[in-house]
Amino acid sequence: MFIQPSDILILSNGPGELATWVRPVVKSLRQLLGNDRTKIRISLILSPCPNASGKEVEIAQSYPEIDRIQSPKHFFSFLLTGKTAENWDWRKNGVVLFLGGDQFYTVIIGKRLNYRTVIYAEWDARWHEWIDRFAAMTPKIIANSPQKYADKITVVGDLMAEVQRAEGQRGRGAEGQRGKIELIGLLPGSKPAKLAQGVPLGLAIAQQIHTLRPTTKFIIFVAQTLDIQTLAKFADPQENPIIKNQGWASGKLVFPSETNQYFLKTESGLTVELCTEFPAYKSLAQCDICLTTVGANTAELGALAVPMFVLIPTQQLDAMRSWDGLPGLLANAPVLGSIFAKLINWLVLQNKKLFAWPNIWAKAEIVPELVGKLQPEKVAKMVVDYLEHPEKLREISDRLRAVRGQSGAAEKIAQIVQEELILSINQP
Repeated sequence: MFIQPSDILILSNGPGELATWVRPVVKSLRQLLGNDRTKIRISLILSPCPNASGKEVEIAQSYPEIDRIQSPKHFFSFLLTGKTAENWDWRKNGVVLFLGGDQFYTVIIGKRLNYRTVIYAEWDARWHEWIDRFAAMTPKIIANSPQKYADKITVVGDLMAEVQRAEGQRGRGAEGQRGKIELIGLLPGSKPAKLAQGVPLGLAIAQQIHTLRPTTKFIIFVAQTLDIQTLAKFADPQENPIIKNQGWASGKLVFPSETNQYFLKTESGLTVELCTEFPAYKSLAQCDICLTTVGANTAELGALAVPMFVLIPTQQLDAMRSWDGLPGLLANAPVLGSIFAKLINWLVLQNKKLFAWPNIWAKAEIVPELVGKLQPEKVAKMVVDYLEHPEKLREISDRLRAVRGQSGAAEKIAQIVQEELILSINQP
């Protein structure tokens, strides 16, 4: 289709955007535009992000659709000079596609490269005069934009709903494909501050549930940016002082030869499977309920319609540092970052805001958010109550399906990029 070689430059930032936005979009771009790199080349430039794990480049390298990747540490040099760290060449024709970060970067880079520009607008659209097209999550973005720019905006839906597209409808009924064995997923996060609380608290809750329901199985979903040995350190009381301070559960890493699978084995004898599959949608969809920290995982679970409890323990107020904008910069500042994080989190918790993405979308608490100095026994009893009343779980699943939106956003974005590439080729 494309006689002249063209470039697609994707701007993104954090691990959540890479997993839930970039991944489905680059797949759709290749499906629509083909795999001939002499015709279409896809580059990814990452900008700094307070949620970053430091392994964003490694994550992006696992996406075979992308040809070139630049790490966040070189971003501002590129923004100011137009030169990448490896002095990339740029084809005459191209599109800059925004999938995370600051929308204004798209304006600057689009002008510098003389490329057409497309922004995926999740909550709002900015810089209307200088951007060529907006792919909007909801019609509200059109309503909130100046009318004269309405023709630039196309509603594509929610990229988060592409999880649903990847694995179809949730794979379990009341009985499920595994018979009557209950499965509870634990998602403690990827950052050390979250893992320090999330791992031993999750294990302690699992022990309490297992005492009440001995046949229930548990699985920890290991973040893509972590290795098993690193996660296991947060279950070791010699490495993680919170375990002794709070009286939470510890666990040892075991690898039974007969299973060919890693587990954490607690002092009570409970074995919790460690899942490193990524993306783990098939396994997540098999869970009766998940216990998760805040973050993009709540959006993925919501898209899969998997019931969840969102745990926000406040035993360490400086654990949450993943705020956007100035709060994120202050919370992650050297020396004083911990103090700022405690203050910011205390103020946020006082305002009773919603944290889980499905709750934010619905502007109501669809999935329970447990905030405070959480006690494993109380959380376990709440989870067991839901397991004993499956109609409560079904209600959560139904409400999640109602708010997650329709899939297909990635394909629509790819179509918009294709249209802009054609205009790029034809422009003087």
